[in-house]
Formats: sequence, structure tokens, C-alpha cells
Amino acid sequence: MNKSELITAIAEHANLSKADAGRGLEAIMNTLETALKADDTVTLVGFGNFEVKQRAERTGRNPQTGQAITIAAAKVPSFKAGKGLKDAVNG
Repeated sequence: MNKSELITAIAEHANLSKADAGRGLEAIMNTLETALKADDTVTLVGFGNFEVKQRAERTGRNPQTGQAITIAAAKVPSFKAGKGLKDAVNG
């Protein structure tokens, strides 16, 4: 499912116009992004948690030359599914 299909599904389930559903989805995505930039955790009970994790610096290999390179430390967004979502997916 891509973004436009998600907007269509939201519009149908919530009895909204596609424009309203699109604005709602954009608002949710912007709010998640803002919270994660501030190193906050977003918890949606029954659905899951969005958080930022720290990835340590590590050594990798350049696939073209085989030369060892250093991959810088980075913050990475992470999602951990909640029990309700896991149960729904597993039937």
C-alpha cells in the first residue's frame, strides 16, 4: 500500500474527503517527525512505539574496492509493534 492508497483507505473508513484524509495523514507524519527529532518516544497503546535509537560507529567494507571504511555513528528511527498489532497480524 502506498501513500495515496492509504489516504483513500483512511477517507473511506473515517467517512472523510480524500483532501481531509490527506491533511490528517500529513499532520500525523509531521508530528511524529517533530517528536522523533526531539528524541521523544511516541507510544500508541495497542499499536506500537516509535523511537530514536543510537547506532554506534562501525567498520564496513567498500564493495567496489574491498577497502575498510568507517561508518559514522547515527540516530535511526525505530518502530516496535505493540501486542494489539501483533495479534491482529497473526490472526
